[in-house]
Amino acid sequence: MDGKVYVLRDRGVIEVAGADAAGFLQRLITNSVLDIPKGEGRYAGLLTPQGKLMFDFFAVPLPEGPDVGYLIDCARAQAGDLSKRLNLHKMRAKILIADKSEEFAVAAVLGGEAPAGVEGLIYRDTRAPGMGLRIIAPREALARFEDASEAAYEAHRIAQGVPKGGIDFVYGDAFVHDINLDLMNGVDFKKGCYVGQEVVSRVHFRKSARKRIAKIHFDGPAPACGTPIMAGNTSIGQIGSTSDAEGLAMLRLDRFEEARAAGAAMKAGDVAVAVTVPK
Repeated sequence: MDGKVYVLRDRGVIEVAGADAAGFLQRLITNSVLDIPKGEGRYAGLLTPQGKLMFDFFAVPLPEGPDVGYLIDCARAQAGDLSKRLNLHKMRAKILIADKSEEFAVAAVLGGEAPAGVEGLIYRDTRAPGMGLRIIAPREALARFEDASEAAYEAHRIAQGVPKGGIDFVYGDAFVHDINLDLMNGVDFKKGCYVGQEVVSRVHFRKSARKRIAKIHFDGPAPACGTPIMAGNTSIGQIGSTSDAEGLAMLRLDRFEEARAAGAAMKAGDVAVAVTVPK
């Protein structure tokens, strides 16, 4: 890991502030926002009642503490819709929800410590052991890091097996287990109720996940995003993110296991692929 700061231009920031912020989020999202240690956040999702993922994000206590509120590190393209969705659930909660994406930026640090002189709200990216740190800071404070290559960050994300919404899965059309939210520390199976919990718990305890995001290695040039992975005449998955010879793909687990048991060659287009399914 290189310790560089990568400004993530596709990320936005929402503030959920007020005395009821912790209880509001705790009842709504897949992970617990209680007792978060200093320097950490919680990766989580907001689901439909049917258990499909509408939004994924990090919830991070404000520097003044969770009693004051949280910042939400989310996809910038979704910040407006997520703010509206949170407001729909607000009811009588004593909170204020505001899209702060014009004021704050999000950055990633692929290393154990943020470089000296970097100020902001710093927290661990807990989705995979090698994902390093994240920073929420005023945009002007991160402007000096704008020249860092986003391609390098994307290559690292892919190598770590971390999927990205809109590329590796479709928001509103994927279940928690499809995108490995549970494997990336995004679900607390011991917390109380939240929207979509029944579906998530049923799949978890029955071990009945049908799909997973898997790491892919290409024996040749990476095919385009959306290319099907074939085992003979059977489609077993679809290519998502790619970087050089590495990529991610959404797999149908039953079809993949059948193909592997049969010793069938797996290809995306004309390129042979090797698949590593997460455990």
